[in-house]
Amino acid sequence: MAIIGIDLGTTNSLAAVWRDGRSQLIPNAAGELLTPSVVSVDENGGVLVGRAARDRLISHPERTAARFKRFMGSSKPYTLGSRTFTPEDLSSLVLRSLREDAESFLGEPVEEAVVSVPAYFAEAQRSATKRAAALAGLKVERLVNEPSAAALAGRIGQGEEDQVCLVFDLGGGTLDVSLVERFGSVVSVTAVSGDNRLGGTDFDLAVARGFCEDCGLEFDSLTPRQRELMIRQAETCKMALTNQEMVVMSVDDGTVSAALTLSNEWMIRKCGALFRRMTAPIQRVFLDSGVSPQELDQLVMVGGSSHMPAVRRYIARTLHKEPARDSRPDTAVALGAGICAGMKARAGDLRELVLTDVCPFTLGVARYNESEQSRDLMSPIIERNSVLPSSKMGIYYTVRDNQDKVDVRIFQGEHRYCEDNTLLGQLQIPVPPAPRGQQSIRIRFTYDINGLLEVEAVNQTGRAERLVLQNKDMSAEEAQRRLKELSHLKLHPREQEEYRAMVARGERLYAVTVGRLREQVAELLDWYQRVLSTQEVLKIAKATKRLDRFFDQAEAYLGDAALLPPDPLEDGEEEL
Repeated sequence: MAIIGIDLGTTNSLAAVWRDGRSQLIPNAAGELLTPSVVSVDENGGVLVGRAARDRLISHPERTAARFKRFMGSSKPYTLGSRTFTPEDLSSLVLRSLREDAESFLGEPVEEAVVSVPAYFAEAQRSATKRAAALAGLKVERLVNEPSAAALAGRIGQGEEDQVCLVFDLGGGTLDVSLVERFGSVVSVTAVSGDNRLGGTDFDLAVARGFCEDCGLEFDSLTPRQRELMIRQAETCKMALTNQEMVVMSVDDGTVSAALTLSNEWMIRKCGALFRRMTAPIQRVFLDSGVSPQELDQLVMVGGSSHMPAVRRYIARTLHKEPARDSRPDTAVALGAGICAGMKARAGDLRELVLTDVCPFTLGVARYNESEQSRDLMSPIIERNSVLPSSKMGIYYTVRDNQDKVDVRIFQGEHRYCEDNTLLGQLQIPVPPAPRGQQSIRIRFTYDINGLLEVEAVNQTGRAERLVLQNKDMSAEEAQRRLKELSHLKLHPREQEEYRAMVARGERLYAVTVGRLREQVAELLDWYQRVLSTQEVLKIAKATKRLDRFFDQAEAYLGDAALLPPDPLEDGEEEL
């Protein structure tokens, strides 16, 4: 039974499968790779999905829905004819269409998939995506962030290692920006940011409004049919400007008639506010990752809207770097999802590949605020852009004399005050009465990419209280399986066999050396311990490789006095 990868897009969706050592795109029933993410209900109550539905956007706008991915996780109603749908209902119809097309193409049942989502999707949006898949008859245990999938596709296709790249993913409805490191067989996302309300559809609307403004029309006064016609024409002209310097936009429906010559320069003027909004997520990923634009090896632009020459020029000018020419903007995410499906199926040629992702939002607990006692402060435990899965701990002390219990409230968000963040849950743990500050509790968060959060609070007597927060759609059996997989994270890297062996090797080397080489071994062991204390997989993998290389060279030197000992650390390597 095949597992497929799905790119569920705002404008178009597509699927892929891992076969014959590569990710292969799956055509739909019409033989096309892209299936428009549009749903329509005809006069007989029948449901149309894809191109047939898209063709009815102008002729039957009241019976057709598009761009509903932007409202995933909300209860926004879509009334099509006599039927009402939620965004996840409509998404499930697109997913079902992709599943049926895949079954027809592969000649076997498809019951499981890996689905891509914008990196900046919140938990409610991710849960809604899983529910949509379940309604479509698909089991989805793993969601993959769209930029991660795009980076994965690039690595497999080009076989590149040890690189830092920025993935700029501008789709039909969302913008994701990610810093991705490729190191050996590890593809690791180190920072993500984005804008869930910025995409190609915003450019379509801005072009339509700009056209009306220059032609003396009032866009908001048009009928729904006329507005949709205007937006479709704007989209067509926007796409034409990809290959042409100028294009004539013309609208004539018998009531409204206008024409205007458009250019990329005109579009940049009319869409200036949208271009400026792109800058903030780019700045944030560089700030969060500690990487400078000068350190970028590659700029990868994906998502259908990144085809626009105006967008490519703007980003290239902002980063002083030309985009990779072979990044396959329309299909990269689907190809990467297909690779993830192969990893999920444990394909032999993918077993060595590791994909790590990051937590897009900070997780923490409420902390007592001395200066404003009615407004608790957010105390982060797992900060945004921590590599997942992650297990981190914080220590907290009592704030009142003879306090006999501690209420632990768990929040998600970036704001200083808890009231501005999202409350995820709470637990209570007793503590022995004592003067304030003399009793403490250790709070550990263990979190994975699928939204499973285990919170454990332990007081000084050893008593523990535990709370598991999981997606509503995750079964109890699946949650237990994930908790078992995550349990090894609670063991500090210093205690894991591979790293203990590396430290032991260094200590043996220290014992048999003297002079400057012994000092170098000691310095390097101290550095390695500091890296282990970060508990970050990619940093530890890099440090282990460098340490192993130095030990090889040092041992070779001991066996051949003619060799000079190597310098253990190059400039800047203290900060991995």
